[in-house]
Amino acid sequence: MTTPLFLLRCVQIGLHISELDLLTIGTVNDMYAEMSNDDWDYPEVATQEMMDRF
Repeated sequence: MTTPLFLLRCVQIGLHISELDLLTIGTVNDMYAEMSNDDWDYPEVATQEMMDRF
C-alpha cells in the first residue's frame, strides 16, 4: 500500500488527520473493508435468541 492510497482510504472513511495518531494501518484497512460491507443485504440476520443458543 502506498501513502497516497492509505490517505485516500482515510478520507473515504471520514477520518481526520489528527485521528491517525490513535490508529494503526491495519485498523484503517479493517475499517475500510467493513465500510464496503455496510450495503450488503444479508439473507438472515441473527436474533438475540440465536446468539443465546450459540
